[in-house]
Amino acid sequence: MPTTLIDALITKVQSYDRTMESSWLRGVYDLADTAHVGQRRASGEDYIEHPVAVARILADMEMDRQTIAAAILHDVVEDTIITNEEVATRFGPEIAQLVEGVTKLTHIPYQSKEDAQVENLRKMFMAMAKDIRVIIIKLADRLHNMRTLGSLPEAKQRAIARETVEIYAPIAHRLGIWKIKWDLEDLCLRYLEPEIYREISDRVAKKRGEREVAVEGVVDLLRSQFGKVAITAEVTGRPKHFYSIYTKLKKGRDFSTIYDLTAVRVIVDSVKDCYGSLGIVHSIWKPIPGRFKDYIAMPKPNMYQSLHTTVVGPGGDPLEIQIRTLEMHRTSEYGIAAHWRYKEGGKNDAFEHKLTWLRSLLEWQNDMRDSRAFMETLKLDLFENQVFIFSPKGDVYPLPAAATPLDFAYQVHSDVGNHCVGTKVNGKIVPLDYQLKNGDICEILVNKSSRPSLDWLSIVRTSGAKHKIKQWFRKDRKDENVVLGQEMLERELVREHMRADLARGEVIEKIAKRMNYAGVPDLFAAIGFGDASAMTVLGKLKDEAKTNNLVDITTVQRAPVRRVIRNSSGIRIAGVDDVLVRLSKCCSPVPGDPIMGYVTIGKGVSVHRADCPNVAYMSATPERILQASWAGTEASTHAVDVEVEAIDRAGLLQDVMGVCAEYKTSASSVTARVKRDTALISLTLQIANVEHLHKVLSKLRTLRDVRNVYRVTKREARASG
Repeated sequence: MPTTLIDALITKVQSYDRTMESSWLRGVYDLADTAHVGQRRASGEDYIEHPVAVARILADMEMDRQTIAAAILHDVVEDTIITNEEVATRFGPEIAQLVEGVTKLTHIPYQSKEDAQVENLRKMFMAMAKDIRVIIIKLADRLHNMRTLGSLPEAKQRAIARETVEIYAPIAHRLGIWKIKWDLEDLCLRYLEPEIYREISDRVAKKRGEREVAVEGVVDLLRSQFGKVAITAEVTGRPKHFYSIYTKLKKGRDFSTIYDLTAVRVIVDSVKDCYGSLGIVHSIWKPIPGRFKDYIAMPKPNMYQSLHTTVVGPGGDPLEIQIRTLEMHRTSEYGIAAHWRYKEGGKNDAFEHKLTWLRSLLEWQNDMRDSRAFMETLKLDLFENQVFIFSPKGDVYPLPAAATPLDFAYQVHSDVGNHCVGTKVNGKIVPLDYQLKNGDICEILVNKSSRPSLDWLSIVRTSGAKHKIKQWFRKDRKDENVVLGQEMLERELVREHMRADLARGEVIEKIAKRMNYAGVPDLFAAIGFGDASAMTVLGKLKDEAKTNNLVDITTVQRAPVRRVIRNSSGIRIAGVDDVLVRLSKCCSPVPGDPIMGYVTIGKGVSVHRADCPNVAYMSATPERILQASWAGTEASTHAVDVEVEAIDRAGLLQDVMGVCAEYKTSASSVTARVKRDTALISLTLQIANVEHLHKVLSKLRTLRDVRNVYRVTKREARASG
C-alpha cells in the first residue's frame, strides 16, 4: 500500500488528537502491513488497504487512537500468525481486547456454517456490551466491505447484504450513527433489489432537479430572515437516501406523493435559537398539523435530538425542515460514537444510561444460552419502534410500540414486575395486556405475596421482560425442569434407537459446553422449560456419535439371550423366561420412559425408570440389573402419582379435573389439602404413555394460580428387593 495513505490517516487523527505521536500509529501500521504481506482481497488490491480504509472511516468520526489502532489490526489475529498476546505485548491490553472483540471464532468446530455465523454474532454482541467501541469498529468494517462488495459472487453479495440490513443497519440506528446506517441501507438495497434501486435512482435524479431549485429559494429566504433577528445559522438542503424512499414505496405510497426527496436542515448555536428559528419558519409557511416533533425536549433512546416540522412550502408542496444545534447535529450523524466516555474522560452517567439496552445483553446471555434464540430476540429489539411512557413521578421510560404495562413494570424493576397485581394508565385501571400509547402515565399496583404467571410470556413484548419472567420460573422450578428435560431427551434417544446413557457422561457434557451451558443440569433445565429443543440436542448427539464412532448398544448383544418374552405388563425382559414382571410404585414408569429391570427376592422383576432414585441402591448388585424395553402399544393404562401446587381459590379443583376430562384421563385417587393460602392436590392418574403424561402436566401448568406441577417419585426400602 502506498505510504501516502498511512500518512493521510496520521494527519487526520492528529487534526483532533494532537498528542498522538505519528511514530506510534506508524508502528501499528507496520505490524499489520508485515502480517498481511502477500494477502489480497477478492478485488485484487493489497489486503492492508482494507483495515486502513476502516481506520479512516473511524478517523472521520474522530474516534480515539486506541480504536484507530484496533481497526488497523482487526484482522491480524484472525487471518495471520500474529496472536492476541503479541498485540497486547506490543500495544497494550486495551487494544488487544478491542481486536479480540472483533475477531471471529475460527478455531471452534461447529456443525454448520449457520451455527458458526450466529455464534460469531453473539460473541461480537457480548464484547460490544462490555466496550461499545467493538461495534463501532465492526460497523466501519462492514461499511467498507459493502462498498467493495462488487468483486464477490452474486450469491455471497446477497447473503452479506441480507445480514447487513437485518443486523448491522439496525444496530447503527439504535446507536444513532445515522451516517453509517443510511450508507449501509442504500448499499444493501443496491444488491438485494438492484432493479428497484436503479428505478429509484433514475426517478430521484429527474424529480430532485426540479425540487432543488425550490429548495435553494427556501434556503436563501431562511438565511435572510435569520440574519434579521441575529440568529447565526447554517442552512442547507439534505437529500433523502434511497432506502427510506424504498420503505415508503413498500407501504403503498406512490412516488409522486413523496415530497421530501430533499429536506432543509438548519444548524444553530443554542437550544434557544432552535425554538427561535422554528417560530420564524412557522411565520413564513403554514405548518401541517400533526407533522411537528420535538426531539429536543423528548430525545430518542439513541440520543438523537432535533426539531422536525413539515410546512406547506413554495408551490403548495410539503417541505420538511429540521432544526438543531451543532452538537446535536454531530450526535445525529455519529450517535454514541460522538459521546463515548473514553473521549470525555472518566465515567459519564448520561452515556451509561444510553447504553442500558446494551448492558442488558450481558444479563440475558447468562440464561439465554441458545445462540439462535439470542439472535432472534435481539432482532426483535433492534427493529421495534419506540413509545415513551411516564411513571407517576414523571420519569420517562422508552418501550417498544405495543408494549404492555407488564413490560413497563419489568423495565422499572424486576421485583415490581414479579409482584405486579394490576395497573393504572392515566388514572384508570386497565388489563395487563393493554397496549401502551405514547405519553401514557403508567402506575403499577404490587403485592409482595403475588408471583408471576407463565401466561405473562404471551402478554409482554420486550425481551427483557420475557427474560425476567423465565428467570423467575427457571429458579423456582429448576429441579423439576432438570428431571423433565432429561426425560424428554432420553425419550427421543429411545425413539431413535440410540443409547439412553448418551444423555449422561462425557458426550452430553461436550454438547452442553458447546451450547454455552454451564453444565448438563442447566441444559436439561433448558429443555424442560422449553428454552432448548430436545430434538436439537438429539441431532448434536447423533453428530457426536458419528464423529467419535460411538457404538449403539441397542444393536449389540452383551450376553447370550435364550428368549425374549412378552408378558401381561407389556414389557420385554432380556435373558429370562416366564418371569413375573411388575411396575415399581416408586417411580411409576409408563410406556415411553427409559426403563430397566431389577431381580427382586421372591417378587419377580421390578421395572423402574432409568432415572429412578432407587437406581443408586441397585448399582450395589449389578448382576441383578436386566435390560428392559416396552413391548409395544398397549391398551392398558398405568398409575402415575402427580402433585399440583397452587394458590388456593374457588374452582381450582374443578379446573384440575377439567384438564383430566379434556385428555380423557381418569383419576383413581384425588386428595386436596390447604396450608395457609397454598393448595396441594395429589392425584393418581391412569396414563397411557409418557406423551400422554407430558400433555396432561403441561396443560395443568397453564391453569391460573398454579405454581408447580410435578410427577411424584418415592424412595422404596432396599430398592423393591
